Amino acid sequence: MNDLSHQAQLETEEILLTDEERQPCEVWTRVMGYHRPVASFNIGKKGEHNERQYFQECRAKLAA
Repeated sequence: MNDLSHQAQLETEEILLTDEERQPCEVWTRVMGYHRPVASFNIGKKGEHNERQYFQECRAKLAA
């Protein structure tokens, strides 16, 4: 079996994990020009991070 056919087989198989197999995802953010893990924030900074509103750019509607 070559690498491409093995990769295609892996893409079609559904991977199911139990809760014991999962691990937490570490979230990092850019603060004052450098990156830090959110887990190291104090309680106030964690609250500010949770209140962030993320910008979503939409396609402009042009007049016809």
